Amino acid sequence: MKLTDMNKTELVAMKKQWDDEYNSFKAKGLALNMARGKPAPEQLDLSMDMLDVLNSKSSLIGKTGEDYRNYGITDGIPEAKELFSKMIGVDTDEIVVCGNASLNIMYDVISTAFLKGIMGNTPWHKLEKIKFLCPVPGYDRHFAICENFGIEMINIPTSETGPDMDMVEKLVAEDESIKGIWCVPQYSNPTGYVYSDETVKRFAALKPKAADFRIFWDNAYCIHHLTDTPKMILNILEECKKCGNEDMVYIFGSTSKITFAGAGVAVFGSSKNNINSLLKVMGIRTIGYDKINQLRHVEYFKNYEGLLNHMNKHKDVILPKFNAVTEMLEKEIAPLEIGSWTNPQGGYFVSFDSLPGCAKRIVSLCKDAGVTLTGAGAAFPYGKDPEDKNIRIAPTYPSVDELKTAMEIFCLAVKIASAETIL
Repeated sequence: MKLTDMNKTELVAMKKQWDDEYNSFKAKGLALNMARGKPAPEQLDLSMDMLDVLNSKSSLIGKTGEDYRNYGITDGIPEAKELFSKMIGVDTDEIVVCGNASLNIMYDVISTAFLKGIMGNTPWHKLEKIKFLCPVPGYDRHFAICENFGIEMINIPTSETGPDMDMVEKLVAEDESIKGIWCVPQYSNPTGYVYSDETVKRFAALKPKAADFRIFWDNAYCIHHLTDTPKMILNILEECKKCGNEDMVYIFGSTSKITFAGAGVAVFGSSKNNINSLLKVMGIRTIGYDKINQLRHVEYFKNYEGLLNHMNKHKDVILPKFNAVTEMLEKEIAPLEIGSWTNPQGGYFVSFDSLPGCAKRIVSLCKDAGVTLTGAGAAFPYGKDPEDKNIRIAPTYPSVDELKTAMEIFCLAVKIASAETIL
């Protein structure tokens, strides 16, 4: 029965039942964590063989004769550029292979824009105001970078096809202080949305007022599929080239959720102009990233097909967890009509929307019962969800059994908070 159709007596009785069930869980002293999209130990175990591909007898001389034990090759070893250029859809001279985290590259790119400017434009620190467009709900760490640099953030609503492009086009054409937009185009964090062909084409055809406007295309989940027939996005750099806008996009990716989260390889793709400009700064900041780790990844995967085969193993581990989340929500929440959620075909998250005004209460109830979630509002700039309804569910880290227990508690918290709101 729909919760809002219950009379007060029925609702009070149901809430008492749910409170009793909740208190039973609370008494167990559980400690379950769904706060971040971390790979599970079983996923990390998939890559343990990679530690054996190089040993003291391995040749560490590259295909061009470079000794990978030594300094040099700021833009990454050619073998790694060939492998990962296919992953993010760029040519080998349009990619830089870096250290273990794409977030480092994003931060460095914005830091460079503030200190030195972008390709001859005024350094951002000399400007009165810098603004970024932020599709919401979105990735909290993107927003944290902006907040750290004092960049003003503007919320952009999103749908299953991507950000509201009418709004994006209008704002960037009118306001020169808008210097960028954050995008997670394939299995967006946290909704799991995949940008439509039309959305990608409209991004590529943008006519920003600011000459140094950039699209920050964080393609973190480009091969993290949960189905054998995934929805694929158009190649943003190719579309930008068609429109004469090849300098307008920065593409990011990594193996953080493919091999080892703390010891992967991050990549940055863009036009040759952007690459050459940024390498001038990178060449001052570092003499080179970990080339042995780059070679280790290449020797392990061999080629792009090997990389994709490895991702099928990840799918086998985490798909049952996503299924457990959606099955519980369909069983416990759908009949009451007190929430909605995404059903992603890839990525790492499920985005849940409660009744307005309930998200913080739900997260608090879960915490008191031993289930840690990402903070309510985290998927919005400044941590402020205007309707207090969005919660990011991260199913990957717990075991299936732990996840089922956590979702039982989550669903009880949703019911209790919804009943309190209605009453």
